[in-house]
Amino acid sequence: MVHTLAYWLTHYGYFGLFALLMFGIIGVPVPEESLLTFAGVMVYHGRLELVPTLLAAFLGSSCGITVSYTVGRGVGRVLTRRLGRAVRVTPEQMQRVEAWFERSGHWALLWGYFLPGIRHLTAVVAGGTRLRFSDFALFAYSGALLWSFTFVALGVSAGRHWVRISERVHQNLWLASGGVAACVLAAFLVKHWLARRR
Repeated sequence: MVHTLAYWLTHYGYFGLFALLMFGIIGVPVPEESLLTFAGVMVYHGRLELVPTLLAAFLGSSCGITVSYTVGRGVGRVLTRRLGRAVRVTPEQMQRVEAWFERSGHWALLWGYFLPGIRHLTAVVAGGTRLRFSDFALFAYSGALLWSFTFVALGVSAGRHWVRISERVHQNLWLASGGVAACVLAAFLVKHWLARRR
């Protein structure tokens, strides 16, 4: 993996960082945190400049999540309705989910970047629930900036020890994603069970 990241960043520079992050956010299997951290290491060694690196990372992440949001607006509602019927979720329950996302769910756009697997879904769900673009942009682009800065800064700070630190951070993020997913699933099952008892 290190050699692949080094190849892309060495040969394609900022454009390579932009493209990999854009496709990674859309859903192509790219180790985004490792990529950002390695970009920070290259800044540490003077092979990339800090400001253009942060700009490329921010723009790549923002473009990727905007594409996902657009896809969600186009087909997300149809998919969620069909999936809802498949798991016996009523239209009224779907409306409550949409109302919740309109009210509070946009925070998932901000913090979802830090949860592998979840960040790929938040924008599609936001588009599918017809979240206003202004609200989407505020939280999604703020999250892109915070996420990009965090891991580039981690790479700059880690320097030559970046591989060990990156692996540890990546493992912890996957554990956090699993915990969040388990909590959401448990809440859904409990709510469904209580509804059936009534």
